Parts: sequence; structure tokens; C-alpha cells
Amino acid sequence: MPRILRIINRLNLGGPTYNVAFLSRYLAPEFETMLIAGIKQADEESSEFIVNDMGLKPVYISAMKREINPVADYASYKKIKNIIRQFKPDIVHTHAAKAGTLGRLAAIHSGVPVVLHTFHGHVFHSYFHPLKTRVFLEIERYLARKTSGIIAISDIQKEELCKTFHVCDPARTFIIPLGFDLAKFQEGMDVKRDVFRKKYNVAENEICIGIIGRLTAIKNHEMFLRSFLLASGKTKKKIKAFIIGDGEDRSDLERLCSELNLKIGIPPDFNGEVVFTSWILEIDQAIAGLDMVALTSLNEGTPVSLIEAQAGNKAVISTRVGGIGNVVSENKTALLSPSGDAEAFARNLVRLADDDKLRYSFGNDGWEQVRTRFHYTALVSNMRSLYHNLLNKKTGS
Repeated sequence: MPRILRIINRLNLGGPTYNVAFLSRYLAPEFETMLIAGIKQADEESSEFIVNDMGLKPVYISAMKREINPVADYASYKKIKNIIRQFKPDIVHTHAAKAGTLGRLAAIHSGVPVVLHTFHGHVFHSYFHPLKTRVFLEIERYLARKTSGIIAISDIQKEELCKTFHVCDPARTFIIPLGFDLAKFQEGMDVKRDVFRKKYNVAENEICIGIIGRLTAIKNHEMFLRSFLLASGKTKKKIKAFIIGDGEDRSDLERLCSELNLKIGIPPDFNGEVVFTSWILEIDQAIAGLDMVALTSLNEGTPVSLIEAQAGNKAVISTRVGGIGNVVSENKTALLSPSGDAEAFARNLVRLADDDKLRYSFGNDGWEQVRTRFHYTALVSNMRSLYHNLLNKKTGS
């Protein structure tokens, strides 16, 4: 039985956790997997419940955190090397940047037969100063040359990695989309909608726009709020914004609401134009209660919130960045606008809010857009084939 050492940055809510959980759970017993995870940040919501519910028991490396820390990072690298020596994996598969750097270095230096890395996104624009970005690019190019294969989660991402940023060889870059169990977004949605809207005191005639994710600069919630303000002055409908998630930018965003004269709805009546909900674990309930799901990111890999929105038959409004074009169908399930263009985003928001028929049409087409493309069975099947192919090439069988 081949052994896989799977390494992820940290178990915080998002696509990478679902990815490693489904692969670790459903590749068994054909593959034996050990899952390693770093430690999430204090302002992130834990996704440990996802792996726990699947009966997985991750090994945690307390020194492996999101921030760059040479002492802690070296300690994490040494820990991973020790685990490799004891576990003797046939494959080391890393997920996301920190795990990808430390895990691949440890695997390469330990002579592991097959080393794979999945890019769940990238930091090659809109994250850091150009000099810092250049350093990260050179590190990724070096590691890619030493890696058996790179996995991109969309063809747009592969194009960026191979042709735009010249990180990896197209011949050794494989496209395998993320996978999820989306059935809950089709079950009891009318009841879930009632529960959500009663909890937040939403009137039947209010159009609710939700943006889901970590409150951090790359997600550009500031533009979302400015666009919402523009739209609220032009739409024929009463609209309400839900900011679902948490993070280091929350206090800044609350201050911005005050500057823009957008009233924040607080318990118990949530009487206001903008509601900060923090993290909601029953995200299917939230999506049921919303009328459209927004995303204003400056950079994205495969946004889980838009996959889940379409699975829940909700219209999408988003910026046109990263892998979003592979997730939605423009003008069929989503309206897209250029990155950073608050006025264009606001126009799309008004269009979807005012046109009930268009909004319902987009929502109804969403399930067909995602139900097979992003199901976990396709993820597991595609990864199984890739693992066997790479192992066979290594052994010559």
C-alpha cells in the first residue's frame, strides 16, 4: 500500500481543508495517508470539525504558522524531515504556500520518490511589495524544478503559473479542480432561509447581498462597501449587506461604514444596512437566506463561496480575477466586473437587485454549473490516477 504524507498550512475554513480531508478519507484503503497541519491564526475560524467528522487525526506542527519566522520555519522543516524518516512516504503532497515550501524542501532533501504541490491560490500579485514578490517567485521556481508535479485547480491558474509568472513547466502541471460535498445546499433550503432571515430580522422584500470570507486586504471588502453605498442610492429595492467572516480588517471596515454613513445592524434587531456576522459554520443556512453572493477580491484561486452560492441556487456578482472564470458562467450564473472598479460592480449589483427574473434565472442555473465539476468524487478519482501514474514512472512499471 503506497503511503502519502499530506501537508497543509493550517486547518482554517476554506477550500484547502476540504481538499485534504476528502483526499485523505476517500483514497483509503488504497493509499495510507498521514495528514500534517500547521496552526491557524487567532482571527481565523477553525475547520478541524471537517477532518474530525471524517475520522481523520491530523498531526499538528505548532511552529508552522502563516507568518514568516526563520527560527520557527526551520524547526517545522526539521520536524517534517523527522516525520518523513519515520513514516517513509512514497508521496509527499503539499497544499498552499508555507506547507509547500517547508514540506517540499524536507521531501526533496529526504529523497522521497514523488513530490507534489497544489497551488490553492498564489501570492504573485496584489499581496506584497514587488521585491518580496520577486523573492517568492524565485523560491517557487526553484521548488517547481525539483517537484514531480504541480497541481493547478483551474486552467486559468495553470495559465498564470506557467505562462504569466513562469513558475512551472506546463508538461508537469496538472489541472485538478477542488471537490466538495454540495448536497446540503439543495436540502431544506426554504426552511433554512426562514431561519436565517428571522434570526437577522430580514423583511421579505429586502434583497440580501452576502460576501463570505476572511476580512483581509486581498478580499477588498472596502470596495464592496463603497459599491454597496453607490448601489443603495440607485436601486429600486431595499438592499441589505451581510459581511460573513472575520479577520484583521474588521475594525477598519466598521469605521469605514461609519464614514460612509452606513448603519451597522447589531443584535437583537439587526436594524441597519450592513451586518457583520463573523463566521457562520452552517454556511448552507446563510446562503439560503441570501439573494446573491458577492466577491470583490483582488486575487483568487478557486473561491469556495462562489461554488457554494451556485450550489445553493444563488446569483453571483464578482470581480473578474484569478480562477473565477472557471467557477462561474459569466452572464448565465454571474455578473463580473473589472478588479477595483467600484462603479461597475455597483451597476451589476443594481441590475441583479432590480431584475428579479434575471436573479432567479442566474440562481437556477447555478446547480448545474457546479454539481459535477466540483464534486469530491471527481477530485478523488483524478488524484488517484495522477498518483499511480507518477509512482509508475518512478518505478518504471
